[in-house]
Amino acid sequence: MSVLLIACSAVLTGARSFAAIGQWARNAPQDALARFGARAATVFDVRIAPSAATIRRVLNATCPGGLADLLGSDPAGAETLAVDGKSARGSRHSDIPAAHLLAAITGAGLTVTQLRVPDKTNEITCFDALLAPYDLTGVTVTADALHCQRDHARFLVGKKAHYAFTVKRNQKNLHRQLAALPWQKASAKFYDRTSAHGRLETRVVRALTITDLGVDFPHAVQVAKIVRHRTQRATGRRSRETVYVITDLTSRQASPERIAKIVRSQWTIENRLHFVRDTTFAEDASKIRTGHGPDNMATLRSFAINTLRAAGHTNIAAGLREMTYDSFRRPLDLLGLS
Repeated sequence: MSVLLIACSAVLTGARSFAAIGQWARNAPQDALARFGARAATVFDVRIAPSAATIRRVLNATCPGGLADLLGSDPAGAETLAVDGKSARGSRHSDIPAAHLLAAITGAGLTVTQLRVPDKTNEITCFDALLAPYDLTGVTVTADALHCQRDHARFLVGKKAHYAFTVKRNQKNLHRQLAALPWQKASAKFYDRTSAHGRLETRVVRALTITDLGVDFPHAVQVAKIVRHRTQRATGRRSRETVYVITDLTSRQASPERIAKIVRSQWTIENRLHFVRDTTFAEDASKIRTGHGPDNMATLRSFAINTLRAAGHTNIAAGLREMTYDSFRRPLDLLGLS
């Protein structure tokens, strides 16, 4: 346990590798090592920091699912939960593919858990296992078009959760059904405009109740049609995209405005987790490759992000810098180690 606490604290100061965690531990004073419960040696009870080799061995061997569940946030009571995957590109070596990690994050930006997708399979097979341990009552789970699966819908409704899945042309028959709906009769509409990432985007959201329209999808009650108009500020180039969102939420539970908000919450996992791990922790450049190392280091990074957000930090890079101003006290205080 002391090794894991040391790893959590070191990553909170920006450590990106086993060597960096080991170096941080090696420089920790006796009072900090005592707070971690590091082993004592000699008649003087001198605390001994674990070596980088020990840290590497422990983190390579620790069960990644158990660690992710232990360090994750409880989703109970969350409004939305976004599911998406990301490959740790630097973990690829020889003929072994990069570790692909499927994660779930609340709309508030707190990571709940993650699961490594086994080689020679895909995210679809891991969806249920990722979410099965949690109470999702009343939570709306969002996912991209890959996860618009009938079994996923049944699974979530069985857990008393809701779903809002994007439908694209990978589901040809369903997409064709939704495109053929009488959208001209949709009286519920919502307009939204945002400016970010160098582009202006206008969204028009229409919603239809489909209980009597013969749409073949488990528990589906409502479908939204979202038309996005984008203009690149630098070039003036314009584009248009139409996507559909299918959900078990009724029109009373989710107006077009709320559906737009739910769909935007799916971006949270990219903007507030994957992007932060890449830019702040240089995850894609990490050469940790063996054992459960890639999974567990990703979990430690997510835990650091969760911990800093819970402490009120909106800029994770700035939060990490603040931890370094008193490297052997502030992270421990933040973790509540006495």
